[in-house]
Amino acid sequence: MLHFIGFIIIGGIAGWLAGRFMSGRGYGPLLDILLGIVGGIVGGWILSIITNTLNTDSPSGLIVDFIVAFIGACILVAVIHLVKREPIRS
Repeated sequence: MLHFIGFIIIGGIAGWLAGRFMSGRGYGPLLDILLGIVGGIVGGWILSIITNTLNTDSPSGLIVDFIVAFIGACILVAVIHLVKREPIRS
């Protein structure tokens, strides 16, 4: 249960930062948290592909989890901007 709460907190912060970084504004608290959580999953998937390709162990830790969630959320925000056909910075 505590791990799940930490995952939501890290995802929320990463999603909020990604929304601010990529578009200059967030998407609201709920969507920012969702972007961060899904971004963490996407980022973790990309990290696992990279580490499997290089035959190395996957790094772990709070900071690594945050960075992976932030990068994944930025990728998702970029995809949202492509689908909505809006500029990345407004």
